[in-house]
Amino acid sequence: MPALAASALLLAAGCSAEPGPRSAAAPGRAPDAASSTAARPDDGRPLAVAAAPAAIPTAVARPGTAGGGAHRSALAVTSYDSRTRRAVISRTHNGDPSASPTAGGTAAPSRTAVGDVIASAPVPGAPDGLLAKVTEVIGEKPDGTEVRTAPATLDALLGDGEAKGTVPVDPASFDVERLLPDVKVSWARTADAHAGPEGAKVPLGSLRVDVAGRVATAEDAPASAAATVSGYVQVKPEVDFSYGGGSTGSGPATAHLGVSGDWTSRWALKGRAAASARPVRLPFAKLHADPVLQVGPVPVVVNLDLTCYFQISGDGRVTVDIEQDLKGDFEAGGTYDSARGWTPVDESHMASTPVHALVTTAGGVKAALGAQATVGLYGAVGVTADLAPYLRGEAAGTVDVTSPAGSGTKADAGTTGTWGVYGGLDLSGTLRIQLSVFGTPVLQRGIPLGALHREWRLAGSGG
Repeated sequence: MPALAASALLLAAGCSAEPGPRSAAAPGRAPDAASSTAARPDDGRPLAVAAAPAAIPTAVARPGTAGGGAHRSALAVTSYDSRTRRAVISRTHNGDPSASPTAGGTAAPSRTAVGDVIASAPVPGAPDGLLAKVTEVIGEKPDGTEVRTAPATLDALLGDGEAKGTVPVDPASFDVERLLPDVKVSWARTADAHAGPEGAKVPLGSLRVDVAGRVATAEDAPASAAATVSGYVQVKPEVDFSYGGGSTGSGPATAHLGVSGDWTSRWALKGRAAASARPVRLPFAKLHADPVLQVGPVPVVVNLDLTCYFQISGDGRVTVDIEQDLKGDFEAGGTYDSARGWTPVDESHMASTPVHALVTTAGGVKAALGAQATVGLYGAVGVTADLAPYLRGEAAGTVDVTSPAGSGTKADAGTTGTWGVYGGLDLSGTLRIQLSVFGTPVLQRGIPLGALHREWRLAGSGG
């Protein structure tokens, strides 16, 4: 979302994880590809949540077997066919895995077997990552063992473990689809790495999308009333993830998935736009990223999509010159508790800086610069959130105002008519059925996040 937003949405070089636990057989040396690290929920420590390392290991679990907890494995998914659910699984190392015992004292499985649950980072055929259970071993192929799979859930891997963390998204990891000609993308991250025309000005870890363009003009508008929009959205996205194990085989006791971050925007609408009572949305950029969280030994693939847009509504009669700066933060997602089920999370705090507004003739207009974000796991959308900061003006004459937001200061107006300028934000969205990927009960329908709506008076007649 812009916020969302988000909301990818995503893991910066400066957010890379520490190396995994070292092999007990080779102290002082990082484990090789045949080594694995077991989840140890029984020792009372929570599983670490961090950005996955550059070389992301596959996790394998054999539920219901001794030592069958999730491990970083020498096995890897070579390819996957989503139509037939067939995958090819190979070894990433020719060594004997029994020579590298896990932290729990058990060896990583050397071959895949029926009942194995596999979590993999994006691979050919599974660009959103793969979370699956092996239901049949078909046979050997030159590039590995071919298996048939079925969908699996995270509780099969995380079991009774506890995990909670927030991981920043790498702004450079977004694929960007520009929907209008004049869209520019800038970002900045650690080590003075930045890109785009505004990259040097963007705070570390942030992504900025600038836009400028024309919008349809009202039919009766004079040539001098050509309508334009311009501005930028800047967001520093983060993925929020938590899991609290319940009794084995019954799914988690708690879970959470969301997107959050800092938000900054500056935007302007000028002219007489062809507005209508029903909002007209003008998307100008779509962004997508697949950040991978390392939750203990398990790679959890988060899918983040962000659509930035302008939205205009009104009576189409007002000629405006309005501009607003906004800064704040947001959070949207879903939280699960075994006693209450899934409940929405939606929160945003925004502050407006001084605004300039010119509203000519009787009428009203509302213009928003917002973002719609979707966040999910392994290709299954879990949360859709829409954050739309807006500026609304209405007048029976001409108004030219420069006033700090919320200052309560009277502003001089060029007419004695009634007028008002308001800032505000709307945050809405839906929890989706696919959040059952955690291993929680299936939702029978989407759950609205609720309609978070705030509006504040910037200036107007009558005080």
